[in-house]
Amino acid sequence: MPNTARNAVSNDIIAASGLNPLKAARETRGYTIEELSLTCGLAMGEIVDIEDGKDADPAKLRRIASALQMPEEELIKVPAAENRPTHQ
Repeated sequence: MPNTARNAVSNDIIAASGLNPLKAARETRGYTIEELSLTCGLAMGEIVDIEDGKDADPAKLRRIASALQMPEEELIKVPAAENRPTHQ
């Protein structure tokens, strides 16, 4: 299992890597796809699809963010307030 001491990862490192944010976070934290799969309960193929940009299911991204001990906002991009519909 990955070393939990490496869980705190600078956003600058992830952004500078040029990788998909999920893949960069996973690799920086020392997880293989198989380890992340076991930790978050998703199939390895689902994680590969997300890293390849083929899937962006927020529920899956939340599970992965939790497993990687990172804020879900790092993986789930929330639209800016001006783009959100208002409830009246």
